[in-house]
Amino acid sequence: MSRIVARPTNTGPSLLGGSIELPVAPCEHAAARPVAPWTGEEGTSGTVAVVGAGKMGLPLAAQFATHGWSVVAVDIQEAVVEAINAGLSHVEEEPGLAELVRDAHSKGLLRATSDGGAAAREADVVVLIVPVMLDDEHQPDYRYMDSAVASIAPGVHAGSTVIFETTLPVGDTRQRFTPRLEAAGGLTAERDLFVAFSPERLYSGSALRNLAMYPKLVGGVGPASGDRAARFYASVLDAEVVLMSSAEAAEFSKLADTTYRDVNIALANEYARYADRVGVDILEVIAAANSQPYSHIHHPGIGVGGHCIPVYPHFLLSRAPEMELVELSRRVNDGQVGLAIRTLQRNLGALDDVPVLVLGLTYRDGVKELAYSRAMPLIERLKGNGAVVSAYDPLLSEAEVAALGAIPYRWGERSDAHAIVTQTADRLWATLDPGRFPSARMLYDGRNSLRELDLPERITYHGVGVPGTAWTAEAAADR
Repeated sequence: MSRIVARPTNTGPSLLGGSIELPVAPCEHAAARPVAPWTGEEGTSGTVAVVGAGKMGLPLAAQFATHGWSVVAVDIQEAVVEAINAGLSHVEEEPGLAELVRDAHSKGLLRATSDGGAAAREADVVVLIVPVMLDDEHQPDYRYMDSAVASIAPGVHAGSTVIFETTLPVGDTRQRFTPRLEAAGGLTAERDLFVAFSPERLYSGSALRNLAMYPKLVGGVGPASGDRAARFYASVLDAEVVLMSSAEAAEFSKLADTTYRDVNIALANEYARYADRVGVDILEVIAAANSQPYSHIHHPGIGVGGHCIPVYPHFLLSRAPEMELVELSRRVNDGQVGLAIRTLQRNLGALDDVPVLVLGLTYRDGVKELAYSRAMPLIERLKGNGAVVSAYDPLLSEAEVAALGAIPYRWGERSDAHAIVTQTADRLWATLDPGRFPSARMLYDGRNSLRELDLPERITYHGVGVPGTAWTAEAAADR
């Protein structure tokens, strides 16, 4: 069974530069004994409701079911509910998930509903993993989480354990949501209601693997809540469970993690700008620096997308606007699109009526998700400067590309583009045939993934902090 500890025991590799791959913990759980109600006794299982059966919620539901828990997935999308109740996974990018969903459903351990109250009434544990994003003023947007809490509140009962896995600003578990749960059922936290926060730490495309790799952090609104939540995770996960001192400490840990990466990437982007100025390859510099085990510089790029890194620093800033480094890092990373535009203008001149092809529209290659993708501001800025923008992404249909404001490009066809800009690092780009782009004069490699691409002399290569093929000391002096 997973161990419950006060501090993570496998943090050593995080000091090493470069990519970090933690070992996958083997499953050492014996078959669980179903009980009702579930009170945290080791070796037992109960019923858990997972509210939000999306790209992260469904892997959680499947994981819980594989360890003998009866799982009720709750989702407001009827298509999702119908798919799960048919034993099908609607999430396509997670290796092994479809098989787990089918197996759990066939064993009667996984079903779905849109009735959050009924699911909570039946469940011993309720895990919420629905989005909290940003509004137009970069403040937390609680519309989905508030709705989810309201939906389960009528079913929360004495003995319920409610765990928030969605990343939240520090203090929300205790101050915003616990009072609502207490009021709805006439319950008192720590006496007959247990409330905790445990941040989701999953990566799209590797969620099931991550569940067996990363220590599971848990913090309660009090010691009883923390203990009950930790016992739940110890029964369903093979990785180490870290029982932290409070919900606030657990909330802060996720924000610290993601904001560190944003700040680190901003530093790499600033290094890349200086490398451009002096004609040095920043990737060579970073590899050399990271050979010292206390350096772990990330890679620069055209910007940061996804649900996490561009969003969660603002959760910190919403409560602590004095964090100047956090705010500056956000501006630096968001400014990378403008840097790409200026680089194009420096090489091509004015962009009025200039055809430009953007490759990669999702926030990351291999994941069909547009959340905070830098492709959208890139397309908008290019069009704002007069460019005629076409685009291609292997995960998107032509209609989806057109909906983003670009002319759909069909891979392999001839194009009159004068410039090609990569916004993802899809491996497909390495097969790009320059002969299909007879008018192309520049390739802007926004993810530094095409340095080895064989280009004719007429096409200037420029990466992010990687000198272009037309770099000269005179050109550098103008930067």
